[in-house]
Amino acid sequence: MAGRHRRLAALTLAALALTGCASSAPRETVTPSPAPTTVAPTAEAVPTWPLTGVPGEDAEERPAVAVKVENTAMARPQTGLEEADVVWEEMVEGGITRFNAVFHSRLPEVVGPIRSVRPMDAGIVAPLGGPQVISGGQPLFLGSVQEAGVQLISHDAGHAGFFRSADRRAPHNLYGRLPELLTQAEAAEPPPEQFSFAADGEEATAVLEGEPATALRLSFPQTSPGWTWDGGADRWLRDEAGEPATSVAGDVLGAENVVVMRVEVVASEGRDQSGDAVPETVMTGTGEALVASGGRVVPATWSKAALGEPVTLTTAAGDDVALAPGTTWVELVPVDRGGVDVQR
Repeated sequence: MAGRHRRLAALTLAALALTGCASSAPRETVTPSPAPTTVAPTAEAVPTWPLTGVPGEDAEERPAVAVKVENTAMARPQTGLEEADVVWEEMVEGGITRFNAVFHSRLPEVVGPIRSVRPMDAGIVAPLGGPQVISGGQPLFLGSVQEAGVQLISHDAGHAGFFRSADRRAPHNLYGRLPELLTQAEAAEPPPEQFSFAADGEEATAVLEGEPATALRLSFPQTSPGWTWDGGADRWLRDEAGEPATSVAGDVLGAENVVVMRVEVVASEGRDQSGDAVPETVMTGTGEALVASGGRVVPATWSKAALGEPVTLTTAAGDDVALAPGTTWVELVPVDRGGVDVQR
């Protein structure tokens, strides 16, 4: 019996020893893995061309280039206007108009007929940061535009890219090869946005807040261009005194937006061939405006604090006017020698 008790005691001590060893060993703690979280993808902003608001994933890093284009019966049909992002129409001597066509998202091979600079071109081109292409100009005007920081690419100065067409008589036959002209630009950056754009045409300010319109009739002292809404093309189509304004290919010129700015026109210090003062549009200050998009028009106010700043368009409530994505024609209509009639 004594031996049996000794064996039980030994087994009990061994069991206690094993229990003690087990209790002193570190225990492994298993932490459950957190459930995977789903992160919603962030929508990337689609890049747009700054002068049209049109999406352009392949938008090239190039400057805008403005070209001074004639607008007389001898110059029509002009070449390249249909591919301009923005076209400005300004009154010059004799009460006729000329265009300052700005190209960026599209570059036609040829543009023209090209004519001379005017003092108000500084306020149009300086905010873009790119060059102005001209045939030449009076030294007074050349100097004032250059003082505003605008690079001039001029036929009279011997720059490359110009040629005379045998199809027309001088001075209505000077044209430019736009890609070659652009290679001479000192600027390399694309232009900043000049106007505000809606995400799509249905959200343009004129569409949301304006009144329906079928046509706009404009008047300058010696010309009366017009714009008629084409719902099928979803564009405003241009005419010259009732005759369709066309490209060389025969297509009617059009735009998604027409901006009419009522402006002061004063006598500059320059003189034309008859000795009369060359008119100068005052490009700074503020005034009445009319914005047409999507077959509707809305009144607005334009303002421009300095030559180098873009024009700002605001509603009566003080909000920025959003244009429809696309091309824009800006009509600089004199307050005292011109007018605009909206046809419903």
